[in-house]
Amino acid sequence: MGPGDLSSVLAPLASVSDPRLLVGRETFDDAGVYLVADDLALVQTVDFFAPIVDDPYDFGQVAAANALSDVYAMGGQPITAMNIVAFPTADLPLAVLTDILRGGQDKAHEAGALIVGGHTVIDTELKYGLAVTGKAHPNFLLTNAGAKPGDRLVLTKPIGNGILATALKRGIIAAAAGAEMIEVMKKLNGPASRAALASGAKCATDITGFGLLGHASHIARASNVTLHIHARSVPVLDGAREALKQGATTDGLKRNASYVEEFVEWRGSARDYHDLLCDPQTSGGLLVAVPSDKLANYLSKMEGAVEIGEVLERENIAIVVD
Repeated sequence: MGPGDLSSVLAPLASVSDPRLLVGRETFDDAGVYLVADDLALVQTVDFFAPIVDDPYDFGQVAAANALSDVYAMGGQPITAMNIVAFPTADLPLAVLTDILRGGQDKAHEAGALIVGGHTVIDTELKYGLAVTGKAHPNFLLTNAGAKPGDRLVLTKPIGNGILATALKRGIIAAAAGAEMIEVMKKLNGPASRAALASGAKCATDITGFGLLGHASHIARASNVTLHIHARSVPVLDGAREALKQGATTDGLKRNASYVEEFVEWRGSARDYHDLLCDPQTSGGLLVAVPSDKLANYLSKMEGAVEIGEVLERENIAIVVD
């Protein structure tokens, strides 16, 4: 569901206050954070979706990495997860589900978490994901509200996998073009999260279904700052630009673009990057607000991470893209 529709659905629901709830739904953070003890908080999230890749084992890994990423985006460490499955038993052999679950389990184990159960339903469309519980120290969290003027914005994975996946499904580009995309989506964001905490960062989000600008807008509004993004600096997966030229757009991209339009000021030729910056991602990287004096150290620890902008004092717009 797009961020605009989701906001409309949630708006009539009462917000419940509790001092133990450190992070709830109000700031569109990636997971909820609940205080258990002075030195321990639980981080909870859930994510599932239909296949974005053809191979069942790869799909399981990508879906698991995507769900686990929400915990990392809060500065947490995943500890347990539960499978969520909708499976068309009349159309696919059960061996396909075994491979999906194996992929999810292997990725969870790589993250240091355990699959402790789950729930399945028979459906006409295959869907898979995880409900994840993690742990974090309440004094060392990464949230949408933690960005400070002067911080530098770092993106840890290239964008464009929504466009590429659409192009692959339509046969617009060769299947070989998806190899890099799959490897990037399977990559865990744990190292990026731990390096952010070690660098004194207080703010991060993972780039998923709302696109780079959608998730960036949540940081800008929760932190009451303006994010300045340099479009040319944003890393993009090989083949994504060509796929876009050939018409590989999605309804999700259009929903994201509509949602962020009121929050973004486009300067110069920045609109040339509009669709890439609004592209819904699956298992994308972290967008981290890194203190400027720790930027070089953070980048040295994170292969593929790129500085894409900076955090400014609040202006009359949430995001400026040049």
